[in-house]
Amino acid sequence: FSLKELHGIFPWLVESIFGSLDGIIVGWNLRCLQGRTNPTEYSVALDFLDPSGPMMKLVYKLQAEEYRYDFPVSYLPGPVKASIQEQVLPECSLYHNKVQFPSSGGLGLNLALNPFEYYMFYFAISLITQKNSPVTHHVSPSNSAYFILVDTYLKCFLPTEGSVLPPPSSNPGGAIPSPTPRSPAVPFTSYGMHHTSLLKRHIAHQPSVNADPASQEIWRSETLLQIFVEMWLHHYSLEMYQKMQSPHVKLEVLHYRLSISSKHHGSPAQTSYQALHAYQESFKPTEEHVLVVRLLVKHLHAFSNSLKPEPLSPSAHSHTASPLEEFKRVVIPRFVQEKLYIFLQHCFGHWPLDASFRAVLEMWLSYLQPWRYAPEKPPQTAEPMPRSVSEKWAAFIQENLLMYTKLFVGFLNRALRTDLVSPKNALMVFRVAKVFAQPNLAEMILKGEQLFLEPELVIPHRQHRLFMTPTLGGSFFSSWPPTITDASFKVKSHVYSLEGQDFQYKQMFGTEVRNLVLKLAQLICQAQQTAKSISDHSAETMASQSFFSWFRFTPSEMNGSYTGNDLDETGQDSIRKTDEYLEKALEYLCQIFKLNEAQLTQMMMKCGTAQDENGKKQLPDCIESEDGLILTPLGRYQIINGLRRFEVQYQGDNELQPIRSYENATLVRLLFRLSSVLNERFADQMDVLCSREDFIGRLCRYHLTNPHIVQKIRYSPVVKDRTSQNWGPRISLRFLASYRTLLSLLMIYFLASWFYIGPVGCTFIILFGYFLYAVIMTFFFEGWKPHEH
Repeated sequence: FSLKELHGIFPWLVESIFGSLDGIIVGWNLRCLQGRTNPTEYSVALDFLDPSGPMMKLVYKLQAEEYRYDFPVSYLPGPVKASIQEQVLPECSLYHNKVQFPSSGGLGLNLALNPFEYYMFYFAISLITQKNSPVTHHVSPSNSAYFILVDTYLKCFLPTEGSVLPPPSSNPGGAIPSPTPRSPAVPFTSYGMHHTSLLKRHIAHQPSVNADPASQEIWRSETLLQIFVEMWLHHYSLEMYQKMQSPHVKLEVLHYRLSISSKHHGSPAQTSYQALHAYQESFKPTEEHVLVVRLLVKHLHAFSNSLKPEPLSPSAHSHTASPLEEFKRVVIPRFVQEKLYIFLQHCFGHWPLDASFRAVLEMWLSYLQPWRYAPEKPPQTAEPMPRSVSEKWAAFIQENLLMYTKLFVGFLNRALRTDLVSPKNALMVFRVAKVFAQPNLAEMILKGEQLFLEPELVIPHRQHRLFMTPTLGGSFFSSWPPTITDASFKVKSHVYSLEGQDFQYKQMFGTEVRNLVLKLAQLICQAQQTAKSISDHSAETMASQSFFSWFRFTPSEMNGSYTGNDLDETGQDSIRKTDEYLEKALEYLCQIFKLNEAQLTQMMMKCGTAQDENGKKQLPDCIESEDGLILTPLGRYQIINGLRRFEVQYQGDNELQPIRSYENATLVRLLFRLSSVLNERFADQMDVLCSREDFIGRLCRYHLTNPHIVQKIRYSPVVKDRTSQNWGPRISLRFLASYRTLLSLLMIYFLASWFYIGPVGCTFIILFGYFLYAVIMTFFFEGWKPHEH
């Protein structure tokens, strides 16, 4: 094919692979393509899309001719799309000199992208827009072709060892030139500070453009990272996007809007309200999306940590640092930190309160631990000891203080609303506590908070920051004194750039957060007690289950008590893991926040872990009032999460309780009428017999009365005082309406027929056997809870 023909089919080919932006064309569905289920298609796709494969060779061939392809702005992330439609250029250099108005009769704005950008835009955005096709097998995101390709591209264009491999070129000895700047097709106002491209800045200081061949290729690394970050992380409200900009830019944007609103253009610029209205679209990241972002975070840590040690001479450093090394130095704070922080905040605030949050949690913890991806290996010891965090990471912790402190508070608020009896939820609390309990980490976070809380007078000239005017053609910070590099300023700059000047910082080691930790510790104790109760109940249930227990009916069937719990299905192994996770998490929290024994003892007393007289957990937390007990917010939380509950039992006349599913409705009504007739006719005689003090009286009392049945019932908190009803002697035949009883009698009659015993004889044997049982029970267990038979 000629280049002109390849240029024509390139957009169609990209769309056929990654799918259309509107989701109608699925493409190769790389997210669901796995080597285990489709080995042939999997290997072909990876080979074809490999950085040295046919597809990338086509990209580089078209790149040499400087072709451009239109990408619709309407499919960009919400904040970027809204700002461009408002004619305000985003701060990311990826969009500079690329936005073009449509020709007459055209619809919508477009970005004019080179082939490499166009390919990577489609590749990155397919993670967001591509619809999942119905599959009949489980798909593991980390084993999909898409996940493997992301990892491959990161290792190729952001190498931890060596330099970026040069692209194959059709010209012998030639190189693919970096994109040349293009004049803007429409006047745009800068939306934020322009970070000069590392490539342009490096070349500007080079005596010759060809002196360093790597400078010709660093643009691929920077472009790839910017596209991944913009497509995967740049998703939040436009209001939040504007909040992160510097004050002078807001003023500049305001003047620009006022100037263009006074002029009469064919299409006036949108107002802020219109832009926000156009942006109203829900963004719900998937678990697969979060896993890919975590892969990006882990690789960027490894990429940044592969930076060579700085030379002793500063002057030597300024002349010998390659663009790739300079890129490693600024890759996280300049390109990732801000958007990842807002992305994590969005996930912490909107993710469902279930175990799927584990993916977000691990991504967050991966970012917090760059030392895990450092090239040096920890010393091997006989006993595995927790690795102390080196002091060299203090600068990273201070410059990412909100990542540690504010998001930790966000996790505390989530943990307080989750069911910690669940092993998966308990594991998440354990993971966070274990990470923050690493030796020396809490001390460095506390040091960062102290630096942020230092008085403003420590930083000279700080009071004039909002009133300085940026120089034309320069950065807003270009007029700052270069000597202000102290740690306190860096921490303050980090916090204010992410949250604004009016941000009220909540100290991680302050009183308010400490109270949240104590409340979490209290819930951990309650969850441990609940897990123990469930374990004991499950053990009792398993011990009581036998073949003959199926034929026995228990008092709980008639009093209507419910002793089960949704968590009873949890296995013993899961309960054991829950207890282990919670115990270690509590230990780690005590280490982090220096909780002493007195605080723990007081907390344990408030937990109410002592069991009541029945061996069950206590009632939910309530307060006394004139109308009885009233649930507190803690009590409502305990009920919602199954930590505590009321023993709901039927408290009326057992003869009048609703017909159960295991009873025959017709027999219940007939036996009730028969029992009522017998009780009315022989009431006086039964009273006389039960009042006797001899053996006959005790026998009748055991079978005909049900004293003190209400005393063992835990009443509803709605009613404060309730008088127990002590029913007189009476006959109850309702048990004969139970299907279990009827089936048991039928089996007994069937077995008796094998021994040639007729129905009359079998009935006599049953009655005689029950009489012997009643005599024995009367002699030895007179004080036992009576049965109504």
